[in-house]
Amino acid sequence: MMVKLLRSGRLELVMFFIISSVLPWSIIYSIKHQLMQHATMVQLWLVGTFVFLLTSLAFGYGVGRRQQSRIDALHLALKQAAQGDLTIRLPEREGYMLAAVYAEFNELAGKLERRLQVMQRQNEMHVLEQAASNEEAVLEERKRLARDLHDTVSQQLFAIHMSASSLPKLLSISPERGDQVMEQLITMSSHAQKQMRGLIAQLRPLELEGRSLEDALERWFPDYCRQNGLQGELDWRVKGTISEAKEHQLFLIVQEAMANVVKHAQANSVTLTLSDTRSGLTMLLQDDGLGFRADQVRPGSYGLSTMQERALQLGGDAAIISKPGGGTRIRVSLPNYGAEERTEG
Repeated sequence: MMVKLLRSGRLELVMFFIISSVLPWSIIYSIKHQLMQHATMVQLWLVGTFVFLLTSLAFGYGVGRRQQSRIDALHLALKQAAQGDLTIRLPEREGYMLAAVYAEFNELAGKLERRLQVMQRQNEMHVLEQAASNEEAVLEERKRLARDLHDTVSQQLFAIHMSASSLPKLLSISPERGDQVMEQLITMSSHAQKQMRGLIAQLRPLELEGRSLEDALERWFPDYCRQNGLQGELDWRVKGTISEAKEHQLFLIVQEAMANVVKHAQANSVTLTLSDTRSGLTMLLQDDGLGFRADQVRPGSYGLSTMQERALQLGGDAAIISKPGGGTRIRVSLPNYGAEERTEG
């Protein structure tokens, strides 16, 4: 590493030697033969020393500024890499100091980007496999619900229909018996209604199936806000494509986040923003609710652990920012370690 560094900086060292050594003596020679032809050796030495120091300072300042700009560029590249942007590369110019350091940084960033890209693709495959497995479980659950509907609610509705059909004639023959049947009808209908509500609560609609994330949210988000008395605004700023795994995870995260708003926030309005940059995707959900202090949140509450787990599966992160009376912001970031490829089903 040091050998490369010394070799990469040899040009600037040679230039510094030439300018700081040859130039002052050239100036002294000109002064001796043109301006101070009768100057003594002491005078020439003082002038030469001054010229040498002035030249060295000027050139050293210029070299220092250039080196500082290169160090600043390296610092900025490190900050961008730490924030997830591993596409950054530094110019490798032969003969300059820090060229070897730039080359090492570029090589490291390239290797890390390729490895993280492979890891992200593997995680995306895992998410899709998990989603397929979950879909099979949903199909089995639907079959169970169909059996339950047939064995409970369907039979009860048939009994209610038969009793209601015979009720007018029964009332004309025996009003007392008719009143008993009426009470039975009320009881059976109430019981059937409770069972139906329980079965409906178990259903989970597959809003994302066959749609892009944008289409699914444009359909689901306004309806969900309207059903829960919220003024909702969807701000879609994504310009690029999104992989199927990221769409799946983001949609589930949005559902979890909105459930938190309805359950905890007591908000009137909510804004959902999705945007992308070169380094990744960002989801921001902001409400105007009550808010809370950080010490009021129990570990695992507000669905944060679930959202963090879903984001972490794709190398991202989820965070909740809130303060009493200032509403709540839920921010989810999913980095992009390579070109997005959306798999069409």
